[in-house]
Amino acid sequence: MNAVYEKLTNCYESIRERIPFKPKVALVLGSGLGNYADSMEVVSEIDYHEIEGFPISTVPGHAGKFIFGYVKKVPVVCMKGRVHFYEGYPITDVVLPTRLMKLMGAEILFLTNASGGINLDFSAGSFMLITDHIAIFAPNPLIGPNIDELGTRFPDMSHVYDQDLQDFIRDAAKENGIDLKEGVYAQLTGPSFESPADIRALSVLGADAVGMSTVVEAIAANHMGMKICGISCVSNLAAGLSKNPLTHEEVQEAANKNAPLFTKLVSESIAKMI
Repeated sequence: MNAVYEKLTNCYESIRERIPFKPKVALVLGSGLGNYADSMEVVSEIDYHEIEGFPISTVPGHAGKFIFGYVKKVPVVCMKGRVHFYEGYPITDVVLPTRLMKLMGAEILFLTNASGGINLDFSAGSFMLITDHIAIFAPNPLIGPNIDELGTRFPDMSHVYDQDLQDFIRDAAKENGIDLKEGVYAQLTGPSFESPADIRALSVLGADAVGMSTVVEAIAANHMGMKICGISCVSNLAAGLSKNPLTHEEVQEAANKNAPLFTKLVSESIAKMI
C-alpha cells in the first residue's frame, strides 16, 4: 500500500468510532479565526494529539483539534487550527487533514485564511472570495506515486472553486450587508513574510492576496472530488504597501476584530450550501 495512503487510513481508523456523524461540510479555520467554533452547536471534539500519526499545529492561533457540530442545522467538521508546510511537515502531512475530512464523508471543503492584501482596492479587514489561486510557489501535494484510491493522476484545475458555492457566499454577503471583495489567492511557503519585490511580482502575476496556506489543501480536495470554496480575511496590506513592519500579532488582531462579521458570513453561506 502507498505509505501516504496507509498513514491516512490509519489516522481514520484510529478515530472512526469517535466520529459522531457524517459531516456534509469540512471547514478549515485560518490564523486568528479559530473562535468561529464557539458559534457552533458543538457535539464533540477530537484533539490532534489523539490521532495516530497526525501532524500537530505549532502556530499561535491554531488550537489543534477537530470540532464536530452543527451550523444552521448543517453537520460540519471544523478544523480549529491547520498545519503548514513551513512548520517542517512534508506536504503530504499538510494536506492529510483535508483528506481525512473527506474520508469522514464531507462533500464540501470551505477554506478560510488570513492574508496580505495586494490589490490596492483592498484594506485591512476586507473579506475576499477566492475565485482562483496561484500554486506555482508551493510544493504540489500530488507529487509522487498517485493514490488511485483518492483520485486521478492528472486532475483538471480549471474550476477548483465551485461556481455554485461562490454564488451562495455572494448571496450571503449581500443579504447581510457585508462588503465582499473577490480575487486570486497565492500561496507562498513562508514562514518569512514576503518582500516588497515578491509582492510586486505577485501583482504582475495577477494575485490579489497572498498567504502561507490554502492552495495545497484545495489541490488535494479537488483531486478527491470535493466541492471547494474559500474566503480570505485580509489582515494587513502586503509588504511595500504599508509603512508598518508585518507581524503575526497584527494578523491575529485583525482577524479577531472582524470575527463577528466573519462568523455571520460563514454561517449564512453554509446554510445555503445544503
